[in-house]
Amino acid sequence: MYETIQILHSYWAYLVLLILILATGNALFKSLSGKEYSAKDFRISLFTLIVSHIQLLIGLLLYFVSPRLQLFSELGMGGVMKDAVNRLYLVEHPTINIIAVALITIGYSKHKKKLTSSGKLKMIAIFYTIALVLFLSRIPWRAWLG
Repeated sequence: MYETIQILHSYWAYLVLLILILATGNALFKSLSGKEYSAKDFRISLFTLIVSHIQLLIGLLLYFVSPRLQLFSELGMGGVMKDAVNRLYLVEHPTINIIAVALITIGYSKHKKKLTSSGKLKMIAIFYTIALVLFLSRIPWRAWLG
């Protein structure tokens, strides 16, 4: 079961990154070029919100069925924090990515309350860009690309 969830989490991450890059780029481009917010922009930002939340749920499930989780009881928090790989998988990756999904949620919520196109696009651009940077910073690149 763990391996199946891990594969799903890894492949779904490609979709999340793709749509997040699309939504961020779209919002930045339209915001900087002064274009109007449209229904397409709403759908892109909503789809980003949905796929990121699905990824969060898959990730949480993966976290709690992971054999690494027992390292907390074996090594203690200090032991986990001393090992860079265990710290990445058990602390940094989940924490930063939960924050990133929260930022996507906040950005989506704030953009709906704005009345102007520039305000809507600016909220998406700011929050989704920060989330994208956070996601990219905590991807286990060696495992993902290797």
